[in-house]
Amino acid sequence: MNPLVLLEIKDCVAIVTMNRPEVRNALSPALLEALRNQLDGLEHNSQIRAIVLTGAAHTFSSGADLDNLKNLFDASAEMQKQDSSLIANTLKRIYSYPKPIIAAIEGAAVAGGAGIATACDLIVAAENSKIGYTEVKLGFVAAIVSVFLIRAIGEKHARELLLTGKLITALEAQRIGLINEIVPTGTSLERSLELAKQISANSSTALTTSKNLISSLYSMSLEDGLQHAAQVNAWIRGTNDLREGVTAFLEKRAPKWQ
Repeated sequence: MNPLVLLEIKDCVAIVTMNRPEVRNALSPALLEALRNQLDGLEHNSQIRAIVLTGAAHTFSSGADLDNLKNLFDASAEMQKQDSSLIANTLKRIYSYPKPIIAAIEGAAVAGGAGIATACDLIVAAENSKIGYTEVKLGFVAAIVSVFLIRAIGEKHARELLLTGKLITALEAQRIGLINEIVPTGTSLERSLELAKQISANSSTALTTSKNLISSLYSMSLEDGLQHAAQVNAWIRGTNDLREGVTAFLEKRAPKWQ
């Protein structure tokens, strides 16, 4: 049996590929577990500084595995909660992951698949991409995904996507701030790798701290946010990475991060 998640290392970047091409990389519980396990394994690998997440066979992901959802119709409330928690914890893991994660989208990123991409730090989408939060069309609710979607694009745009369930083009997704770049079809992985390597040249301490700061500030008031940011600003001044970065800049050389 083929692995549900593929891993390829290119320099300091890990390419993680969801691999259920026969069902357009639908998010079965087993695939979600495999994805989380892969991320867990890469977290403490000091050679890996960024991750590109993509899907096999020119499709990102068609969303939840509907056969699995159907099988849970008559399941207990506890089993329903466990299944729901799996996708919630996976999206949270991606969103709060200490290393940058870039989603490389080809083809469809739909429902839970769109949610996976939304939780990533950056999204590079091919011109042929279609993105949508289509749960409402099935009588379902994109409840978990909406937490990340509202953070990404704001309430009004999120309401439109969640209530209509429509698929939008990469151009429309970029207009509302859902994706970062549009690239020719077939090149999203290549461009994502370029971005990942560019990001990887920066301090890992600064990258992780920046990610944590962004996540924290969203729910804070202006005053609390400024106080927290000032604490982060003061803390980072004592790190070896800042010392090295400033010294390298003044000496006109590339920094050597620890």
